Amino acid sequence: MPDNTDSLDLRRYDRQMKYGPIGVEGQKRLLRSRVLVCGAGALGSVSAEMLVRAGVGHLRIVDRDFLELNNLQRQSLYDESDVASGLPKAEAAVRKLHRINSNVTLEPVVTDVQYRNVMSLMDGCDLVVDGTDNFETRFLLNDACLESSVPWIFAGCLGADGQTMTVVPGKTACLQCLMPDGPPAAGSLPTCDNAGILASIISVMASIQFTEAIKILCGHLDQVSRNLTVVDLWNHQFRTLDTSHLREQGNCPACVEGRRDWLHGKRGSQAAVLCGRNAVQVRLGDEGEFNLNKIASQVTAGQVTSQSEFMLRVTYEDLRLTLFPDGRVIVTGTEDDRHARSIVARVIGQ
Repeated sequence: MPDNTDSLDLRRYDRQMKYGPIGVEGQKRLLRSRVLVCGAGALGSVSAEMLVRAGVGHLRIVDRDFLELNNLQRQSLYDESDVASGLPKAEAAVRKLHRINSNVTLEPVVTDVQYRNVMSLMDGCDLVVDGTDNFETRFLLNDACLESSVPWIFAGCLGADGQTMTVVPGKTACLQCLMPDGPPAAGSLPTCDNAGILASIISVMASIQFTEAIKILCGHLDQVSRNLTVVDLWNHQFRTLDTSHLREQGNCPACVEGRRDWLHGKRGSQAAVLCGRNAVQVRLGDEGEFNLNKIASQVTAGQVTSQSEFMLRVTYEDLRLTLFPDGRVIVTGTEDDRHARSIVARVIGQ
């Protein structure tokens, strides 16, 4: 790929380039970088905005969801007009970010990250930024990044608490080192739906993610944190836990033994409760795709309320079904995955 950074006007990055560890050469490296932002909700949208303002050359933004009014309290990239537009988050994010920096290449992808597509979504990327809301996807990202030797930055927030860790394959501990038994059991931890969340913790954790990303993209791997950073913002407590010994123990099934259970589809589910949404996402079939026009004309129950190239919405009793072209349905109004699957079968005949 030809290097066109010399032809770009770098004046907009003047203050950033004056920071010693970045400089002109670091800025040019940023302009040549490609980043996958996985999730365009609270963490993902804030991180993406900072990366775009910093001049990262190419962002691929992947998100499975659409905007709702209660997102605006913490997802600062969006506003009421974005909610009213009915756009998926990835599309809304890219339209906003393009107005911030039109020199950055922005690629929206409206889909669910799963083992069948994660490697193609990461293709050509130098870094993955975690903006997801569930551990299943994070463990999948961990496997995929280990497999492809691409660094990724994990982060999560709940209430006023946050945690983040940078994973550099071959150099740092990975998520499986930190959680050798895998994700917590469903329902064993509080969620933002019952514990709430403050916008401020999002900004803090996204800022740490962004700074770690800049270190990696500018070539300062020696400056990357080897710690799990834990923040209790309400009580103004910051802790760092050294994770280097976890990898040195030599018994991690993922980064030491090379197992890729999540990447190979041996672990994971076809239905997922969406954090804070009173909703369940259902994936239909192994290679499911929807013809939204056909489904709209053949709905066997319920009422079609809106349709666009991105989604089809159907109401049934007190539930709302949102269908996406990639074969997913988000059922809003329940957290029972079995009930959600039953409703999907009843409404669209699958």
